[in-house]
Amino acid sequence: MSPHAHLEIGKIKVVSLDAEGTLVTPDFSYAIWFEAIPERYARKHNIEFELAKKLIKEEYAKVGDHRLEWYDVRYWFDKFGLGTPDSVMESHQHKVRYYPEVKEVLSFLSCRYQLVVASGSTRDFLKFLLRDINSYFSRVFSSLSDFNQVKTPTFYSEMCQALRVRPQEVIHVGDNRQFDFIAPSEIGIQTLYLDRKGGPRADRSIADLTELNALLAG
Repeated sequence: MSPHAHLEIGKIKVVSLDAEGTLVTPDFSYAIWFEAIPERYARKHNIEFELAKKLIKEEYAKVGDHRLEWYDVRYWFDKFGLGTPDSVMESHQHKVRYYPEVKEVLSFLSCRYQLVVASGSTRDFLKFLLRDINSYFSRVFSSLSDFNQVKTPTFYSEMCQALRVRPQEVIHVGDNRQFDFIAPSEIGIQTLYLDRKGGPRADRSIADLTELNALLAG
């Protein structure tokens, strides 16, 4: 039996995609969290960059990724007394990079399905991450900015209601097993886990988005 035999392709009306790690590489986010913020912190306190980076990482770890503040760039700029992040993020726009297959895949899928983004990134990040591909999507959902939560089953339920579709009419693809695979599956959304690391293939997983194209093309 095919590892994707569970998919009911004929029911799908909406293709939902995660952003970072799925459409966009981590380069931009890394540059903000681990280069730009430590650089400014180092200048502010007249310390070496590597020490600043170590201290910043320790502060991130104290909060942890289960708290919403961890994802909020404005929270961190305010906490460290660095002003606002807007100009900093704009100056790093050149760091945004898409995975090689992304634009071709989006061009193919957008002619056949309604495309949406379902992301755990804040809109502060998404406006930069999606700037060059935003036109492919009818809606962009940020669990943090729009619903003040990480990507839970409740978030996906709210998304389906906003789109006026049943969960089984949506397929969601992303690279986080909990947030992009387990959570949407719990409410009946069809799911594929995107594993770009090239390890042993798990059931209901794909290695890149060209496989999604092939599956939906039948």
